[in-house]
This record gives sequence, C-alpha cells and structure tokens, in this order.
Amino acid sequence: MLYDPTEHRIRSFVTRAGRLSTAQARALEELGPKYLIEYKKETLDLEQAFGRKAPVILEIGFGMGDTTAHIARLMPEKDFIGVEVHTPGVGSLLKQIGEQGIENLRLIQHDVVEVLNHMIADGSLAGVHVFFPDPWHKARHNKRRLIQPAFVKVLCDKLAPGGYIHCATDWEDYAVQMLEVLGNEPLLQNTAEGYAPQPEYRPLTKFENRGLKLGHGVWDLVFTRK
Repeated sequence: MLYDPTEHRIRSFVTRAGRLSTAQARALEELGPKYLIEYKKETLDLEQAFGRKAPVILEIGFGMGDTTAHIARLMPEKDFIGVEVHTPGVGSLLKQIGEQGIENLRLIQHDVVEVLNHMIADGSLAGVHVFFPDPWHKARHNKRRLIQPAFVKVLCDKLAPGGYIHCATDWEDYAVQMLEVLGNEPLLQNTAEGYAPQPEYRPLTKFENRGLKLGHGVWDLVFTRK
C-alpha cells in the first residue's frame, strides 16, 4: 500500500496502474535497493541515508523525475528526497539516477503526508519543492488540492528557520489559492510582491514550453520560513 488506509482523510492523489517500461522495471530492481527508501513509521536518519551531512530538499510529486534529476545535478552540495506514488515515475527517475550518476538523491514511494508526519523530523529540511501538483480543476474537487492550510503548517514544522517552500503551477486559480494559503501562514514570508520570478534552478519542462508558446501562464511562488 502506498498509504495507510486507516488514516481517513481526503487525499491529493489517486493510485492508478501505469505501464512500466522494461528499462524502468530494470531500474527498480537494480537501483531500488540503494536509492529507494522504504516507508516506515519512524524518523529517517538523513545523514545515514546520504552518508553525509548536507542541506536536504524535499521534492513532492516528481512525476517522471526530469526536473528533480536536473536540480540534483545542478546542486551537488545539497541532498534531495523525492516522494512520488506512481511506479513508472519512480522507475524513470531511478533510471536517470543510474545513467547520470546522481548520488545526492533518494526516493520514497508513498503518500507524502504520511512521510512528513512519520519520517521527517521537525526543523530538518532546507527546502520543499511542489512543482505542478494536480490542480483538481473542477470546483467540487478543489478540496483534494495539496496546498491547503493544514498541509502548509506541516511543511513549516519540517522546515528549518530560513528554509523555503517553492510551488509552481500552470492553473491560475490554483496559483491564486496557493498565494492566499501561503500568504496567510504566519510562519512564512513571501520573497516577492505576489508571484516570484522563476528561479534559475527550475528548468522549463517540454509541457511548460508548449503551454507558454500557446500563451498559457505559469506561476512560481517562493516563501521562506521565519
């Protein structure tokens, strides 16, 4: 199970079976034992997980992992934990880890809310990335959106002072909600007047490039922990 069924709450994802390529399956088998951290209801020793002491960034919902791999390569002085529930994405990122020799990246395949509640110590993260989470764009589904006040409060608990939350979305009404929720959290401070310029470390995805050419917007939000 990728979540605890006894924890009754609204979830921001739906588990679905995806087609696993031969290369992804091989990466899971060969690289999973080293780079995939098993979900447990106990605090993760970050130094032991990476074999060193370094700032740790949590990436939530990394999809197929292209952006996560890019950022981890760009910042070898930091360590990254990617959390994703969908198996093809986990296999894809493991494949990139192997091909690109990325040593500062570990993955957890599980519900991120439970990972935060049980595995990540308070004050232990230097940053959190939430790029293009499911917008749940129908009004009746908005309650499933990940960026909600209670979840943001949990993120703040896990961040060290000065740590940051970086969100990005291509749905304007979700961007408005993110700005409101993050802006109303007393432990956070906006780094910009409203939406932030796209930080240099976040690459444009193929999907994003296509959307920008069609005139679609993309909104970045970067808040720091007081």
